[in-house]
Amino acid sequence: MTRVHMAPVPRSSVVTYRDDGVLARGMGLLVAGQLPPLPPAVAGAFVTGVMLFLGVAGADGPSVFAPAVALLLAGPGSSHPHDGRLDWLVPPILRITEYGFIACVGFAWDMPKALLFALLGAILFHHYDVVYRCRQHVYPPAWLASAGLGWEGRMLVVAMGTLLGVVVPVFALLALYLTGLFCWESVTCWLAAPRSGVEAADLGGQD
Repeated sequence: MTRVHMAPVPRSSVVTYRDDGVLARGMGLLVAGQLPPLPPAVAGAFVTGVMLFLGVAGADGPSVFAPAVALLLAGPGSSHPHDGRLDWLVPPILRITEYGFIACVGFAWDMPKALLFALLGAILFHHYDVVYRCRQHVYPPAWLASAGLGWEGRMLVVAMGTLLGVVVPVFALLALYLTGLFCWESVTCWLAAPRSGVEAADLGGQD
């Protein structure tokens, strides 16, 4: 029976739940894990909320800069081991920041509801899949977060669509790409994975 190559067990599942892309991880390397992750994540969510409140529609609205600000604030915390008592709050805060930004842009630009839900649904599926995998010791491959653009990359792509006035095409292409990527990778991984999490953990330890 074909079995999938199991990714190494991460130092902390909380780090995996962050779903950082290349940019966020790169910023984390700059501080070498010395920055506590919770305060900057809270600051990034707060600033994003303020920018969304000030204005979403229009290429000159302050919200187009929200993803960059969130990245600058929350990105450096990506390299921290997330072993603090309240560091488990970081992934939910990043999820609220990402989902809230995408939803606000979609509603402000009168996005077809089906398209907005398709994009959010693809991202939600991916995050649920990652959480369930970690619980079963079937860890996602390291390349998946990069290919999925990470929370910061998806926000930046949506912001770029807003800046260029092509929000609907960007939402459509992003939803199609992420749905295909996440569903294909998840299905192939689970079909090839060992039947139990214990077997998966043992297989990972043999690498």
